[in-house]
Amino acid sequence: MVVGDFPVEVDTLVVGAGPGGYVAAIRAAQLGQKVTIVEKGTLGGVCLNVGCIPSKALISASHRYEETQHSEEMGIKAEGVSLDFSKVQKWKESVVNKLTGGVEGLLKGNKVDIVSGEAFFVDKNTAKVMDEKNSQTYKFKNAILATGSRPIEIPSFKYSDRVLDSTGALNLKEVPKKLVVIGGGYIGTELGNAYAGFGTEVTILEGSDEILGGFEKQMSSLVKRRLKKKGVNIITKAMAKGVKEKKTGVTVTYEAKGKEEKIDADYVLVTVGRRPNTDELGLEQVGIEMDDRGLIKIDKQCRTNVENIYAIGDIVDGPPLAHKASYEGKIAAEAISGEKSEIDYLGIPAVVFSDPELATVGYSEAEAKEAGYNVNAAKFPFAANGRALSLNDSDGFVKLVTRKEDGLVIGAQVAGPSASDVIAELGLAIEAGMTAEDIALTIHAHPTLGEVTMEAAEAALGMPIHIVK
Repeated sequence: MVVGDFPVEVDTLVVGAGPGGYVAAIRAAQLGQKVTIVEKGTLGGVCLNVGCIPSKALISASHRYEETQHSEEMGIKAEGVSLDFSKVQKWKESVVNKLTGGVEGLLKGNKVDIVSGEAFFVDKNTAKVMDEKNSQTYKFKNAILATGSRPIEIPSFKYSDRVLDSTGALNLKEVPKKLVVIGGGYIGTELGNAYAGFGTEVTILEGSDEILGGFEKQMSSLVKRRLKKKGVNIITKAMAKGVKEKKTGVTVTYEAKGKEEKIDADYVLVTVGRRPNTDELGLEQVGIEMDDRGLIKIDKQCRTNVENIYAIGDIVDGPPLAHKASYEGKIAAEAISGEKSEIDYLGIPAVVFSDPELATVGYSEAEAKEAGYNVNAAKFPFAANGRALSLNDSDGFVKLVTRKEDGLVIGAQVAGPSASDVIAELGLAIEAGMTAEDIALTIHAHPTLGEVTMEAAEAALGMPIHIVK
């Protein structure tokens, strides 16, 4: 820090070094800006440290462990397989450390100045960055806010050693015998599924009619069926009322079908949504407009009502997805550089790393009809795909939503093995303005899961080869 707090002048100040902030900083630097990035925690933000990456590592380990015990159908019977959960956690942390270290290298390699501390805005061109000992003033031409979000805490379920948020659930030192999950969205479903794979007796309490409410029922029902097969108890239309903590566990009280019920467990995981980190930044000092949820209002270039301050990621409207934040970060950095870039969310995919995986991009069939499109919806099952059968994982399908008059691909849904990877081609198809015919004419390698996309396109054209119309 500079003694006497003489202001440091920068072109662009980025607040938050998660997948939105660090990407924005790198792109801004690539475009010739002098950039400083401020982070109060660890580089990589929630996603790399306590979100996307560690959860996927845990899910991957869970799948491996589960497969060793359930491959008799393929002629493989394993005996003496043991689980050392402390080693699982060490391996998970090694993955996280590689990536966070990589982020630091990328920022430094692009000559971005990294500052540790909390930013507080004084006016539209000035911010103070404070740590435990010092305060430094920064003068900036433009700023990008990328402060992310945090789990919502229910008043009757205050976080503790036994009442966990997603971070706590990812860092457990042992596999619980029993776990209650409040909220059957993507976080609750992913972590519930992971621990079920490790042998935990899991109960999911969901307030609405179905788990994974943002996905079509024909997709979420596949996940629900597999969860039940693993012994997961799914209780929908359930209202969590309170928790009583004991030294060795918890008792959760909930209401379902008009009756109050109690369930004992080692831990309870609360995953009912996230809250934007827009408080304690001094944004009111600058006059930045927010809605009643604390989300910052932006235009098509991620610009707030204060023309030189931009906002991206979980603190603006839309799903709290890491890749959405990264995408918006590039748009903001390019807009600051005078480019005409602007946001278009149609090609942004949403993925759940459940079992099977779910992914969607563009319009669903219902959304397309609601938007006034005359559409055709065509499906092809993984059960008719050689690679899926050889993986012994053939539940699910690829569904294409195309415009009837010209076959333009405007949406796609994938439920099945590697849906998180298969969706990329379909996102590209939407972004590039491709038709079902374009996909059908693209030669896909055999035998691969990607062939299901080609087969769905042929089904959309009314001429499928490997299913009878």
